[in-house]
Amino acid sequence: MFYFARNQNFWIMLIGDAILVSLSYYLSYYLRFDGNISPKDLDVLARTALWIVPIKLMSFFIFDMYKGLWRYTGLHDIVKLIKACIVSSAMIAMIILLLYRFAGFSRGVFVIDFMLTLLLMAGDRLMIRLYYAQAFTNKKFLLSKKSHSKIKKVLVIGAGNMGAKLVEEVRENPKLHYDVIGFIDDDPGKLYQRIHGIPVLGILEDMKEIVREYQVDEIVIAISSASTVEMRRIINLCKAADIPFKTVPSMWEVLEGRVAVNTIRQVRYEDLLRRPPVCLNLKQIGGYLTGKNVMVTGGAGSIGSELCRQISRFKPEKLIIVEQNESGLYDIELSLAAQFPGMKIVSILASIQNRTLLERAFENHRPNVVFHAAAYKHVPMMEYHPWEAVFNNVIGTRNILDLCHRHHIERFVLVSTDKAVRPTNVMGTSKRIAELLMQAYAGFNHTRYMAVRFGNVVGSVGSVIPLFQKQIERGGPVTVTDPNVTRYFMTIPEACSLILQAGALGEGGEIFILKMGVPIKIADMARDIITLCGFKPGEDIDIVYTGLRPGEKLYEELITEGEDIKKTQHDDIMVLNTKSSTSPDAMDSYLKKLVELAETGDAVGIRKHLKTIVPEYSPN
Repeated sequence: MFYFARNQNFWIMLIGDAILVSLSYYLSYYLRFDGNISPKDLDVLARTALWIVPIKLMSFFIFDMYKGLWRYTGLHDIVKLIKACIVSSAMIAMIILLLYRFAGFSRGVFVIDFMLTLLLMAGDRLMIRLYYAQAFTNKKFLLSKKSHSKIKKVLVIGAGNMGAKLVEEVRENPKLHYDVIGFIDDDPGKLYQRIHGIPVLGILEDMKEIVREYQVDEIVIAISSASTVEMRRIINLCKAADIPFKTVPSMWEVLEGRVAVNTIRQVRYEDLLRRPPVCLNLKQIGGYLTGKNVMVTGGAGSIGSELCRQISRFKPEKLIIVEQNESGLYDIELSLAAQFPGMKIVSILASIQNRTLLERAFENHRPNVVFHAAAYKHVPMMEYHPWEAVFNNVIGTRNILDLCHRHHIERFVLVSTDKAVRPTNVMGTSKRIAELLMQAYAGFNHTRYMAVRFGNVVGSVGSVIPLFQKQIERGGPVTVTDPNVTRYFMTIPEACSLILQAGALGEGGEIFILKMGVPIKIADMARDIITLCGFKPGEDIDIVYTGLRPGEKLYEELITEGEDIKKTQHDDIMVLNTKSSTSPDAMDSYLKKLVELAETGDAVGIRKHLKTIVPEYSPN
């Protein structure tokens, strides 16, 4: 209330509304009595206006009519205005009914008054909006006259809500040097209709002709919910039109708060993986994160850093980030501190192999929930250095699990991989052992231990997409191991959101599987990325097949033989109906020999012993 009292604009709006409400009440009498208001009715008008006008203004205040800027008046504000007018008119009618039984009052006056009040108030606000919109238009026109060469004729693909919002932003923002000449949409009901005065010129198949006829400079794809198949078709047609094209962000980026809905950017490969936004049970996730001390190991990695960002939105009491990469740790701490200034962040520069440092961290910061994302993940590197996979992925995981066990934390979530299924490499086998260790610790106290298994994430460090982009920048060739090799892919934010959701579902000992969709051929991915970069595969940029690297296989799996899979409460998360009966002590007896072999650098011995622990391991 004190804010409104000090706000000069509030008093201007309030006085303006008081004048309009008074005018409306007077005009209702004038119209009702055809301009001949008797002295008696004039007296009634004067006496009642003294309390009717304040009631209406109070109703507008209660419905937050003075909190918005009138230059941005929209449908939502008009709906609030209608509610305020209905409530105020109902209150006035009730008071007159109770005090006077409407004796000496014309009921028609109050019906006319309601309609005039709504008309004048809505008209006032819309006129202000039109004034500012026209001011923007004039300013943009003047700018365009000065720099006409910078104005681009734009064709928008998608005549839905996203396309309409895009047109509004282009019109009202003078910094956007765009002139939207039309829409393209495959919906026959929209064909030749107009949206904000802009015509729907045709369907997607007409794009090439429309671009040539209207001399279009650029295409903007404004279909945020398009599927992978639809996006691939749209992009191919844009390429055939032979002009630059961009896109608005996916709903994932908008819902995650990464970009505004009207952001225009270059099309990325992630756009070809578009799937419906994952529905999360925010209450369920917040129930185990809000107000808790949450630790993330590997917190500067691709998955770990995104987990930190998403966890921060649930307002933990303390976020403890464990990371051995000092530059990465510094960057993620700065980023989170800027984005979530009120949150307590604890950065711990340590390797998960250092048991002493980890124990000190658990003692000092008392985590309630631990997300274990720290791991070596590069398959060929672990084939060349298998002892490092043992020290980091196996012993490091055991260190974390043992400390979680001793400190009786509430939940532990292991970030696993599809390479743990029937592994053909040391990295995948080490992650399978980490899963077995997790299950060995499950059930020994009240801690809920669980693992989440999924495939590749687009854009992560060491993934093929950054590699392909660097090779294209150098002029090629793009190297693919085998023309038939396939992988599952998911975006990093999507994977992390599902990890958080799985953490809420676990009761102890489960291995959750994320639905990864259809596996993608790496060769097809290479062609798509070359195309998105503006080149033709096989002509401008060659694709060279180099053969599978050590430890790699043609395709990955999410479950192995004998693992029974069940549905969960969430459509995108499944769970394996298998539990391990091995105890931590029994696992330690296996690991003792493994550590001895790793300390001597015996790669052959390590592989043999890995097969003893994980019989399905079959090195190629």
